[in-house]
Amino acid sequence: MESIDISVLRELRDWRAAGRHALLATVVRTWGSSPRPPGSMMALREDGRIAGSVSGGCIEDDLAARYSRIDGGPGMNGGAPGLVRYGVSADEAHRFGLPCGGTLELLLEFDPDAAQLERLMHMLDGGALVRRSLCVADGAVALEKAEAPAEVAFDGARLTVTLGPAYRMLLIGAGALSQYLATMALFSGFDVTLCDPRREYLDAWAVPGVKSTTEMPDDAVVAFRPDRRSCIVALTHDPKLDDLALLEALHSPAFYIGAIGSRRNSANRRDRLAAHFGESRESLARLHGPVGIYIGSKTPPEIAVSVMAEILAAKNGVAECGSPVAAAKDRRESLAA
Repeated sequence: MESIDISVLRELRDWRAAGRHALLATVVRTWGSSPRPPGSMMALREDGRIAGSVSGGCIEDDLAARYSRIDGGPGMNGGAPGLVRYGVSADEAHRFGLPCGGTLELLLEFDPDAAQLERLMHMLDGGALVRRSLCVADGAVALEKAEAPAEVAFDGARLTVTLGPAYRMLLIGAGALSQYLATMALFSGFDVTLCDPRREYLDAWAVPGVKSTTEMPDDAVVAFRPDRRSCIVALTHDPKLDDLALLEALHSPAFYIGAIGSRRNSANRRDRLAAHFGESRESLARLHGPVGIYIGSKTPPEIAVSVMAEILAAKNGVAECGSPVAAAKDRRESLAA
């Protein structure tokens, strides 16, 4: 399952390639609370069909009434991009289902060029990170490869959005926890790869849409080529497998590296990696172990929720997302003593 915004662009590309009129709406600025962040996209076809979202539904309905032909609407007449703002007044915020004080501004592109959308999707499907820049005055679009992810930029005259590639997850170990975590990652827009050299475990895998490999974990990490949109989670409980993967992962740009285990096992792992492999305190600080935030989880699906929450917090740059498992358990034990 690809990211929502890439899916929107793919749908828009197909509509325009078929000769259908359509617009692309992008959230460019927000004030106060808002339902979607800057960069969020939706596409609207002339017959009222919608892909993606910029709110909880009311703004989408209003855009359809303004620009589609449903219920005798005016349709789309093309032209230069335009800005539209929702939620300026309390009445509007209530009408469009925005949080109290929430305001968002959208940039509307009418009938984006089909050939350029095709080129954009070709670049994204090839794994490129793409910077898409739009000139508000005339609707001219420039596409170029980017070296690193970047925040949405809008100065009133130009909108720049960096797209793709998908966030990726490498799982080490094909157990029950991996199946739940992989499912959550897929629904969160991650591309998931599973590594397990133990064929008997891999044969029991039951989650579609996940790539798999029987390489040794350290080789799998190297082949995975982690970048700043990658996370690596070791879940076998076997030091011979998990440690090898972690050694490679800790020296990669991956935004999250985690390993399952108890507090004692996690401490022993850090001692092993430092004593036998020369890992430093700084490199080991990147290792989340035990993985997850503390929610009192005991079962594989609940542990997967805990781990996925911590991964998403790291992805979204949230420094304080709740208590890590080890810290929370230590605090509970000290209070009970």
